[in-house]
Amino acid sequence: MMLENKELVLEVKNLKQHFTSGRGKNKITVKAVDDISFKIYKGETFGLVGESGCGKTTTGRTIIRLYESSGGEVYFNGKLISGKISKETQKEVTSKMQMIFQDPIASLNPRMTVKEIIAEGLKINKLCKNEQEMMELVYEMLETVGLTREHANRYPHEFSGGQRQRIGIARALVAKPELIIADEPISALDVSIQAQVLNLLNNLRKKFGLTVLFIAHNLSVVKYFSDRIGVMYYGKLVELAEAEDLYKNPIHPYTKALLSAIPLPDPLYERKRKRIFYDASIHNYEVEKPSLVEIAPKHFVYGSPTEIEEYRKAL
Repeated sequence: MMLENKELVLEVKNLKQHFTSGRGKNKITVKAVDDISFKIYKGETFGLVGESGCGKTTTGRTIIRLYESSGGEVYFNGKLISGKISKETQKEVTSKMQMIFQDPIASLNPRMTVKEIIAEGLKINKLCKNEQEMMELVYEMLETVGLTREHANRYPHEFSGGQRQRIGIARALVAKPELIIADEPISALDVSIQAQVLNLLNNLRKKFGLTVLFIAHNLSVVKYFSDRIGVMYYGKLVELAEAEDLYKNPIHPYTKALLSAIPLPDPLYERKRKRIFYDASIHNYEVEKPSLVEIAPKHFVYGSPTEIEEYRKAL
């Protein structure tokens, strides 16, 4: 994908999200997201990967303002959307930026019917002239995600996990957003259904020309679905590159460890596959300050000046 000619949709600058617990001497601060920066362009799918607890979901929730950021800036279509914003900007964020949540059960209100769930965003943002127009949009979106009009009057508990996630996708798309944040949308589903939902997302992305921030820990899925990939470790973005380049030429030790863990349906390969274990103590960041550096065209790596020089020699 030629990014130079693409329109910038989302820009994250030095984003921080810190959580504190306890009081006084027992006060603990957890740096869930610690000074990360990246850009997402129109029509692009940007994958964000890393192990559980590395800050991927927190990043997505902070961008969409479910969490108030501890620092840094987020720009959507060139407009600052982090910190204190106007009601007009808030409406733009809630209508043009939507999220598909990881848990299709917890993210749907059990007391609301499917049509009420999908139409909620349309009502809040006053995107329809009347009830009839709103219901037509709801029915159209249900059919788009592989459900029927008859499903509109049912409740979430009457559906399977895969169907619930389709409802979540319909809710996210009905307002015709420009950016979708997909937070591990298939990880809570049965393996047999994961491919169906993933193919649905891929088809919808092409049909509506969506820009997607795809958060996941399944590296095989991310490679299939993403144009560029950012790798997170303990709140830091340690590597960022185009999908093919990242898988063929991983540079950061943590990225290499992640890729070595990908299983393949090949018994001969699996017998010989060797896991790489990442040891964070190899870095001496107390002496040299690390930063995210473009080590090759469109390929960024986090490291100290000495490490960056070593990475360059290994290219």
